Amino acid sequence: MPSFDTVLEPDLVEVRNAVDQSAKEIGTRFDFKGTAAGVELGDKGKELTLRGDSEFQLGQVKDVLLAKLAKRGVDVRFIDASAKAEKIGGDKVRQVLRIKAGIDSEHARQIQTLLKQSKLKVQAAIQGDLVRVSGAKRDELQAAIALLRQEVADLPLSFANFRD
Repeated sequence: MPSFDTVLEPDLVEVRNAVDQSAKEIGTRFDFKGTAAGVELGDKGKELTLRGDSEFQLGQVKDVLLAKLAKRGVDVRFIDASAKAEKIGGDKVRQVLRIKAGIDSEHARQIQTLLKQSKLKVQAAIQGDLVRVSGAKRDELQAAIALLRQEVADLPLSFANFRD
């Protein structure tokens, strides 16, 4: 039976390259000279730490990072920027951005109900942090991919493991 997996996986190599390029640019820019501005990737590659002297400077560091991510082909929707900036001593601030990887259960249920309501002849099964979609015909699966790309705009979904 033909099937595919709906996954949410960033290219961590490109994320690391974008972080390195951002750190290099921040180190050479005149407006960041002598400040605590910086960006670094967490130890497991699941979070980014932004540092700065003020909230404004933190916003500039974030803009540099997002521009580098976009330039490297990493969708900025992988970055969860909902965390607030926190003071870390003196006048320094820090913000931890989480990198989304894997579909959470709420979005997986949303994808599953969307496919059920679409009247396509496909079945969606939640398997951990991915959703496996299977159907009798390849055309139905391609229609399901098109539907998911159109309807689920807040997640940068990718489709892997397409089997005939």
